[in-house]
Amino acid sequence: MSNKLFGNKKDKKKQGTTMSLSDKSKFAIVESYKVARTNIMFSLSAAHKKIFAVTSYSKGEGKSTVSANLAISFSKMEKRVLLIDSDLRRPNVHNIFKVDNSQGLSNIIGNMVSFDDAVKHNVLTNLDILTSGTIPPNPSELMCSTTFIDLVKRLQDEYDYIIFDTPPIGVVADALLLKDLIAGFVVVVRERSTTHGDLQKLLDSIKLADSKAIGLLEVGCSYDSKRRKKGYYYYQYY
Repeated sequence: MSNKLFGNKKDKKKQGTTMSLSDKSKFAIVESYKVARTNIMFSLSAAHKKIFAVTSYSKGEGKSTVSANLAISFSKMEKRVLLIDSDLRRPNVHNIFKVDNSQGLSNIIGNMVSFDDAVKHNVLTNLDILTSGTIPPNPSELMCSTTFIDLVKRLQDEYDYIIFDTPPIGVVADALLLKDLIAGFVVVVRERSTTHGDLQKLLDSIKLADSKAIGLLEVGCSYDSKRRKKGYYYYQYY
């Protein structure tokens, strides 16, 4: 299946920039994600779990776009990748990839459908996507359930990498409920939006939850030779 450019003008107006990698993407953006992918792989090499989550401090900072692009980047290594939208309050992955969201993670945890019935196989080559599904009244309880924990443990044997798109930690604590299932968090920050105080609070929350940040990925940045930032994305090992 050929790669596509996802997102539309309406999405871009609502979310700043919603752009997923494709064969037509700018070289600097593609290379930035390759750098991020390589550093994340090194971080995961010391952990027995090839699972990580992408989060941010507040909404609108680009975490869903980053999650999607990292998933695409990993899948291009001919590895089996699963992207899970675990933001059960304001899901967005289905909008980026333009797939149906009538059944997904919440429906599986609620024992309404099976994983095989809900997952979207080969949305791109080597990339499967599990959308959020029906928005439930009790997201935190579902994320703590044994059904969810057992599902993730089973899936880690079926996929080379699993990536979670999570709710912003500064808004709700749902993302931190994943701490025992993942190797760590990739933190998305937006230039001229995320403050140093926001970032410190986010990192403190991750530390207090006895988890770790495995990297910072800054979006919305322009070229700066002194800081070596090129293009729209910049990855920093944390």
